[in-house]
Amino acid sequence: MLEQDYDVVIVGGGAAGFFTAVNLAEARPELRIVILEKAKEVLQKVKISGGGRCNVTHAEFDPKTLTSYYPRGEKELLGPFHKFMTGDTVQWFEDRGVPLKAEEDGRMFPISDNSQSIIDCLLQTASRLNVEVLRQQNFLNFELTKSGFEITTAKQTLHCRKLVITAGSSKKIWSLLEKKGHTVVAPVPSLFTFNIENKELTALQGISQLATVALLDEGGSAWLEQSGPVLITHWGVSGPGVLKLSAVAARELFDCNYEFNIRMNWLPESDQPAIFDILKEARSKRAKQLVSKQAPFEMTKRLWRYLCQRSGIDPSAVWADQSNKNLQGLSMTISSDGYSVNGKSTYKEEFVTAGGVALSEINFKHFESKKISGLYMAGEVINVDALTGGFNFQNAWTGGYIIARSIAETI
Repeated sequence: MLEQDYDVVIVGGGAAGFFTAVNLAEARPELRIVILEKAKEVLQKVKISGGGRCNVTHAEFDPKTLTSYYPRGEKELLGPFHKFMTGDTVQWFEDRGVPLKAEEDGRMFPISDNSQSIIDCLLQTASRLNVEVLRQQNFLNFELTKSGFEITTAKQTLHCRKLVITAGSSKKIWSLLEKKGHTVVAPVPSLFTFNIENKELTALQGISQLATVALLDEGGSAWLEQSGPVLITHWGVSGPGVLKLSAVAARELFDCNYEFNIRMNWLPESDQPAIFDILKEARSKRAKQLVSKQAPFEMTKRLWRYLCQRSGIDPSAVWADQSNKNLQGLSMTISSDGYSVNGKSTYKEEFVTAGGVALSEINFKHFESKKISGLYMAGEVINVDALTGGFNFQNAWTGGYIIARSIAETI
């Protein structure tokens, strides 16, 4: 079997792997660096991200605020983000001929609106710096040696001084790391939408409304809630408010087999008494108008009519005919609209997992294993995951950069 010697072997040809390689090669061009990728193509997640445009990062430039978008890793990433975060990512790509732009929702893309711009940048930089890229390399095992590591693939044996694992969510590699002494938090899905069997609700598909969504315990009390735009779909509800809730509560929702109850306040800035006051004022000012004609606050007509009917108000009724009891009921429906969730759906083309190597076993000053000296890990292989919007890529860029700097200074 073919044997080769390297200074650094990187397992995983994704964002974190390539960013580690090219930054290390720029700092130490004399090092022999190789990326091992199991598939025929590298940077596959980069290619499909953002609908083929690549959501490179997010326009949040305060490290503390940025960490709040990571349900797992919030505390651990604060230090790393002070070393390399959004502004550094933007500058890095711009310096290499790929300027980025921010959209209204904060997501950042290459100005070309084409993920190939990011892929070409990383591939061309790697090639220019003589980083080797070996595709279709099925990584089987690694062993510690006196000088570093011996790595076995299905095709060859490699020796190196430092080993970097950036292989994403891989049960096979997690199993191997467990055998080497690491603790792996069992992976569960994150970033998913809620399935709701309610034809009247799902008939409103396409409507987006700012709302607060709360998860309820068996007694009907809210134990976790998130606010944000909620999108009604043909299968239930989606949108940032729902996705953030799914990420934060990923493990608890897995444990209940995605059968749970939620409560929505369709006017998150107001509680039930405040909504009741708004409705009473509307009754006074709009006495002869149909209640169902238009909401007395910002809400689409279709959603407003649905909520009126849900609270038992006749579509042909006028405001003057509404008793305080009726308006109390309507205010309760708006502020505490309850549904049973029976399942989940994957959000767009994304499948993000919560799980991976335990964060307590990683030294986040270097992204180095506390169990095995000279072994580094970044990206989704460790128990860090983020909300949608470019945050998972930012974690990959940050981890890769810090690993590169650490190896450059110590090898």
